[in-house]
Amino acid sequence: MTNTPNGLAAYVAVTAAYWAFMLTDGALRMLVLLHFHTLGFSPVQLAYLFVLYEIAGMVTNLSAGWIAARFGLTSTLYAGLGVQVFALLALSRLDPGWTVGASVVFVMLVQGASGVAKDLAKMSSKSAVKLLAPKEDGGLFRWVAVLTGSKNAVKGFGFLLGAALLATAGFVWSVLAMALILGLILVAVLVAMPPGLPKGRKGAKFSEVFSKSRNVNWLSAARVFLFGARDVWFVVGIPIYFYAVLSDGSETGNRAAFFMIGTFMAGWIILYGFVQANAPRLLRARSRPEAELVQAARGWGWALTVVPAAMAVAVALSPGPALWLTATLVGGLLVFGAIFAVNSSLHSYLILTFTRDERVTMDVGFYYMANAGGRLIGTVLSGLTYQLGGLALCLGTAAAMVAFGALASGQLRAEEEQDILT
Repeated sequence: MTNTPNGLAAYVAVTAAYWAFMLTDGALRMLVLLHFHTLGFSPVQLAYLFVLYEIAGMVTNLSAGWIAARFGLTSTLYAGLGVQVFALLALSRLDPGWTVGASVVFVMLVQGASGVAKDLAKMSSKSAVKLLAPKEDGGLFRWVAVLTGSKNAVKGFGFLLGAALLATAGFVWSVLAMALILGLILVAVLVAMPPGLPKGRKGAKFSEVFSKSRNVNWLSAARVFLFGARDVWFVVGIPIYFYAVLSDGSETGNRAAFFMIGTFMAGWIILYGFVQANAPRLLRARSRPEAELVQAARGWGWALTVVPAAMAVAVALSPGPALWLTATLVGGLLVFGAIFAVNSSLHSYLILTFTRDERVTMDVGFYYMANAGGRLIGTVLSGLTYQLGGLALCLGTAAAMVAFGALASGQLRAEEEQDILT
C-alpha cells in the first residue's frame, strides 16, 4: 500500500485535513483564553475552561482506537472535523449577559466537544502514518516528524490567528468564520479522500484498547509527565504573566498585548514544530538502530529538566517583572521548546515502532489518552500553581514533571533488548 499513489495521496489528504483542524484548534484556545481573561476570570477559572477539553481527550482516545479499528480510520477523521465545526458554532451562541458560572459551564461543555474532535482527528492522522509510511531507510520516523512538526507549526499560526481575530473581528465573528472554513474543508475531504486507509474489522473488541506491551505503557507514562510539564506553564501561567507585563489596562494596550502574546505563543509552537519536523536529521535517525534512539529518549528527557528549573530560580530571585527577566523567560522558553520538540518527536516515533500494524489504532489511542491525561494535569496545575505561587511555582512544577518523565523513559527497552531479557 505504501508504494502506491493512493497510499501517498491518502497521507497528503489526511495531513491537509489535520492541518486545517489544528489551525482552528490553536486559534480557538487563544480566543477563549484572552477573551475570558479580559472579562475578569481568575487563573483557576481560566484553567477550568480547558479541563473538560482534556478529560474528553482521555476518554476519546481510548474509544477512538476501538472505533477506528472497528469502522475505519476515515470515519474517525470525518467525525473529528464535524464535531469541531459544531463546537465552533455552539461557542458563537455564548451570551454576554450570562452569569460567570453559567458561562464557565457552557464553555467547558463546548471545549469538551472540541477535545473529542481534536483527539479523533489526531488519532486518525497518527495511525495513518504507521500504515502508509515506507518502512525502510528511516521512512517511518521522517513521515511521523513531517506530520507532527508541520501540525505544530500550523497550530502556532492558529495562536497568532486567534489573537489577531479577537483584536480585529471580535469573539463571535471569529468563531463563525472558523466554523465556515473548517466546514468547507470537511466537505472537500469527504469528496476527495482517495483510497489507501483500512476500512476496519468487525471483530475488534473494546478490551483490546488497554495495552499489554511494557514499552507502550512506560512510554505512555513518560508522555503524561512530558506534556504535563509543558501545559503547567503554557496554558495559563505564561500568557497571563505576559499580559500583566505588557498591558496597561486600556483598550489599545489590551490589543497590543493580545498581538504580542499571540505572536510569542505562535512563535513558540512554530519553533517546536520546525525542530520536531527536523528531528530525524538532528538525531541522524537513518543510520542509528532502535536501541540508540531509545537511549536518546532517556538523555533528551534529562536535558529538558534543566531548563524550567533554571527559569524557576530566575523568577524566584527576581523582585518583580523586569526587562531582563522577560528576555530571560522568552529565551529560556524557546530553548525549552526546541528540546521538548526532540523529546516529543522521539516519543511519536517510538510509539509506532513499539506497536504492531494490527494494533496500531488501539496502542496509539492508549498513548494519546496518556498524552491527554498529562495535558489535563498540566492544565489544572497551571491555574492552581500560578494562583498559589506565581510563575516560579509553575516552572518549578514543570521541572519536577520533566524529571519524572525522564525516569519513565529510562524503563524503555529496544526490541532486541527485550528479547535478551526474556
